[in-house]
Amino acid sequence: MKKRVAVIGAGPSGLAQLRAFQSAAAKGAEIPEVVCFEKQENWGGLWNYTWRTGLDEFGEPVHGSMYRYLWSNGPKEGLEFADYSFEEHFGKQIGSYPPRAVLFDYIEGRVKKAGVRDWIRFCTTVRFVRYNEQTGQFTVTAHDLKADRMYDEVFDHVIVASGHFSTPNVPEFPGFATFGGRVLHAHDFRDAMEFKGKDILIVGTSYSAEDIGSQCWKYGAKSITVAHRTAPMGYDWPSNWQEVPILERVDETTAYFKDGTQAKVDAIILCTGYKHHFPFLPDDLRLKTRNRLAAADLYKGVVWVKNPKLFYIGMQDQWFTFNMFDAQGWWVRDAIMGRITIPDEAARAKDVVDRVAAEDAGKDAHDAIHYQGDYVKELIAETDYPPFDVDGACEAFFAWKEHKAKDIMTFRDNAYASVMTGTMAPLHHTPWKDALEDSMDSYLRN
Repeated sequence: MKKRVAVIGAGPSGLAQLRAFQSAAAKGAEIPEVVCFEKQENWGGLWNYTWRTGLDEFGEPVHGSMYRYLWSNGPKEGLEFADYSFEEHFGKQIGSYPPRAVLFDYIEGRVKKAGVRDWIRFCTTVRFVRYNEQTGQFTVTAHDLKADRMYDEVFDHVIVASGHFSTPNVPEFPGFATFGGRVLHAHDFRDAMEFKGKDILIVGTSYSAEDIGSQCWKYGAKSITVAHRTAPMGYDWPSNWQEVPILERVDETTAYFKDGTQAKVDAIILCTGYKHHFPFLPDDLRLKTRNRLAAADLYKGVVWVKNPKLFYIGMQDQWFTFNMFDAQGWWVRDAIMGRITIPDEAARAKDVVDRVAAEDAGKDAHDAIHYQGDYVKELIAETDYPPFDVDGACEAFFAWKEHKAKDIMTFRDNAYASVMTGTMAPLHHTPWKDALEDSMDSYLRN
């Protein structure tokens, strides 16, 4: 009997896993039967934009945190697939900071070429996963949302690739219940045009805070105030943008901050992060970790320490994204197919401790980027994933950080060379702040 493998999620992580198995099959290997469960009606994960917030048409929590007008906030040269370049997909080199629609098309192009869509059961959510110690197998309870039918299937391995930027961390501050404007989490932010002419308060200093604030500025918000808990982001913001200490309370119209200052605000956007949330997993299988580069309880960053038949893809905090998911997917594939030996539990646990210590030894973002780059190199070295210039990708990230420090509102107006093809990206035809349309047709007019 063939092994059966369940992949939960058809976003970039899950699709990387499908492509890894398809790649082995294309080289003549006998691969397991792979079944991918995807809650949405299409692949792409967060890059599959929806206007919906809250609950979807089936009463399920909306997965997507994607908003209109989002452009990549890091250079595409750091995320390019080693086996499928942007040039191969688009027939030419493109700018370094593509909008969502362009990146979605790129992600989709590779898996269309691989022919793995039939492996995915769309509009199907996983309700629960149980492991049977006697049989050594998992029972997956799935819910076909369109047919409204639940069923069980048995698998030899489960790969959790459902992401960790979908379940918002939502704090409460005194006065929210009576505030006269809108309070929302970044997860529910969809269109900066909603806030044109308004005074916006953003709570948090994450990438979401930086980018949603920038979007609101770009599309005509009257002012942006960002409240920080520990330290301001510290960029040279536009004149209608200020950073203040943490929010203490609000009344019907006004926000009050720890330093005694206050500001009239029309809306409050909570950019306060996300939770690793897996309600379909019991305690003995469920990952509980902070959002960090060395995730808890994962040997090699992917193998569940307490049960090596369970894997997680893409659970780290991320500098690298798509090609790191590839490195993980190829490694997990080879572990499942017996090409890589997974050590005993004590060795797996020690690996986690060592990775956490190595991350903690880093002093700054430069060290963190190298740390994750070295992790990608480590995994690639153990599989047949095409090797690429990881250090070159790190250099693109370093240049990106410098460009942001120089001018936070113009960093997307720079270009970098592909580490896969060596080709220099063209400068985009319109400065980011003036490019109000985010369609693929508009972007590709080099």
